[in-house]
Amino acid sequence: MERLSPKAEEILESLWIATVEGNEVGCLLTALQVAPGDDQLVELEGRAYVETRGERLYLRKEGRPEAEMTVRRHRLAERLMMDILDIQGDEGNEQACAFEHLLHQGVDTKICTLLNHPTTCPHGKPIPPGTCCEEARQKGSPGIVPMTELKSGEAGEIAYLAASDGKKMQKLMSMGVLPGSDLNLVQSFPSYIFKVGHSQFAVDDSLAREIYIRRPVK
Repeated sequence: MERLSPKAEEILESLWIATVEGNEVGCLLTALQVAPGDDQLVELEGRAYVETRGERLYLRKEGRPEAEMTVRRHRLAERLMMDILDIQGDEGNEQACAFEHLLHQGVDTKICTLLNHPTTCPHGKPIPPGTCCEEARQKGSPGIVPMTELKSGEAGEIAYLAASDGKKMQKLMSMGVLPGSDLNLVQSFPSYIFKVGHSQFAVDDSLAREIYIRRPVK
């Protein structure tokens, strides 16, 4: 089936938030900035996702799965922008709104795994779980975590570095802490001591939190 237009996805997202999370009975068309006959509304009605009654728009049961996944993609995009790319505030929200429409064809699953299957967005709202979240829970695979969550003796592959400070990034790279390299945590207190290749290094808690590790699937 052809992908929905960005505006149609935004309408579904607003309907889900208002009616499923907010327990409202439909949404006013004016609040959604849509009018009868608009292309996006015709698009959604053609798939039986929504139904217009008078001045209100209602989410049908056929549209609930797609609306839920639209909300999921948006909140994952918020996490990516704010947690990983460190784009905060209004700019972070705007970038998330634009980026969410690209999280199709399994991209949302990759982002969710990268973020370690978060359950809430940066604003504390729930992120609807995907099949990847359930599979990770059943396998006991926690995805990607900061090095501070490893136990002494535990190893994994460096997934990415989250350091927004150029000096911190330069310091980590000079140690050979690069994505794709294997890392073994020797100890976590009083400082974090780890091995990369044949070299051993010690960093404090703040720097250890900048190193994200992909744990091996058990």
